[in-house]
Amino acid sequence: MTGVQAGMPAVRPVVSSMGGAWEVVTMSDSTRVRRHAERVRELVAQVVRTQIKDPRLGMITITDARITADLRDATVFYTVMGDAAAKADTADALASATGLLRSTVGKALGLRHAPSLTFVLDEVPQRAKQIDELLDAARSADAEVQRRAAGARYAGDPNPYRTEEDDQASEEEQR
Repeated sequence: MTGVQAGMPAVRPVVSSMGGAWEVVTMSDSTRVRRHAERVRELVAQVVRTQIKDPRLGMITITDARITADLRDATVFYTVMGDAAAKADTADALASATGLLRSTVGKALGLRHAPSLTFVLDEVPQRAKQIDELLDAARSADAEVQRRAAGARYAGDPNPYRTEEDDQASEEEQR
């Protein structure tokens, strides 16, 4: 029986040499997943800094790591200083070092299965730069509007609403 019933933990089939068996698996705790993701980020950064001697590896920063709830797949985000060629070389260097990184992460986390690592170039710095440019353009447009509004006057009366004085004046005119 698979699935979750009221008050029962999730159950998944496990294939063993003795035939089919059942293992009780509780849902992963999100705190545990976050802790493992942070540890993956730290481990990859340390190994890249100390053990990988690939000359193709550029000025790299490991920015984030995310891991699936079953702790089998990890995505590591990184940024590289330099042009497109430096980014491509760094991606190649990381791809060639994936085995070393995966074994190091697996041993350090103490999991039954070492998570597979996927490296993704982080686009956050470029997007942040674009957002800053858009904000600067909006600030300059706002400053232009403020400059034009400084000497402007209302098209009609400064107060277009009727007041009690206006009501009294119109009553006197009608008499």
